[in-house]
Amino acid sequence: MEEGPYKYIRDGNGKVCRIIRIGTRKSQLARIQTDSVADKLKELYPDVHLEIVAMSTTGDKILDTALSKIGEKSLFTKELENALEMNEVDLVVHSLKDLPTALPPGFTIGAVLKRENPNDAVVLHQKHVGRTLDTLPENSVIGTSSLRRAAQLKKRFPHLEFKDIRGNLNTRLKKLDEKEDFAAIILAAAGLRRMGWENRISQTLEPGDCMYAVGQGALAVEVRAKDTDILEMVSVLHDPDTVLRCIAERAFLKRLEGGCSVPVAVHTEVKDSQLYLTGAVYSLDGSDSLKDTMQTSITAADKSLEEVDERVQRVGVTATKISGEVKARAERLGVDLADLLLSKGAKEILMVARQLNDTR
Repeated sequence: MEEGPYKYIRDGNGKVCRIIRIGTRKSQLARIQTDSVADKLKELYPDVHLEIVAMSTTGDKILDTALSKIGEKSLFTKELENALEMNEVDLVVHSLKDLPTALPPGFTIGAVLKRENPNDAVVLHQKHVGRTLDTLPENSVIGTSSLRRAAQLKKRFPHLEFKDIRGNLNTRLKKLDEKEDFAAIILAAAGLRRMGWENRISQTLEPGDCMYAVGQGALAVEVRAKDTDILEMVSVLHDPDTVLRCIAERAFLKRLEGGCSVPVAVHTEVKDSQLYLTGAVYSLDGSDSLKDTMQTSITAADKSLEEVDERVQRVGVTATKISGEVKARAERLGVDLADLLLSKGAKEILMVARQLNDTR
């Protein structure tokens, strides 16, 4: 049964249910992440019939080139957004760090779920089990496809060598385990935990060693901005602290005009009604860097005056149940910190990093 753009189905008891189609990448991790979102929606809306539509993206298909070299901002999202635009799916589940800070017109992030541990993790080759990055032999090769990780770790662990490694989580672990090319690889702890592979984590890198990527560890649900009913439906999945942290992080990255082709890293924390944002930019080899921290209050001034249901997108995020004043402060925090670093010379560092990366 169809009515307008929506599809309906009769369940076994003859009851009419609306079909909601969820788009996802085909990788095992993407499926696990999407299933976790679908399970939450099923619990909240038992009358809705959910269908999962899996597809391959450009980023899944180009596996022989470093991400930072492909130069395409929506590597893992474009095909999914096309399906959303064509009404083939109603919502899409992404890793938030894959989503550009500016979304295509007509789309919005309708939910940012509670963040998993955002730090990076070291997975060692079995012959080095028990060691840490500090104690690995001189010139050990570490695999990472991230300029951000390589820049920070080169500076922190000058005795190590860093080389590109591509592929989904399973592929990268296979490359580590089955060959002798890498002593270790660096992956997001969140992905390993979601896959149930926590036992592979040899060392979790604290922000002092390696700050994380913008949005890392958080899942985002992207929807068509005009679908107010779907927006309303997914908005209950928002985790307020994660939303504010990620708005600040995304605003910081957007102001710096950074993407995966330059090393930009962040660390955020909510403590005693304050949102703290630490942000940094690095040269490719980590020798040149700028880093600073700023904070803002995330308590709304007067709840009675605050009209919460606002449709304003902040760096692509619509969160109708979170104070507009507080979201504006989180966004301002990201912009202000970026401006501070820009005033100290961040633009030059990033420009050189971008040019060097292009010629590599």
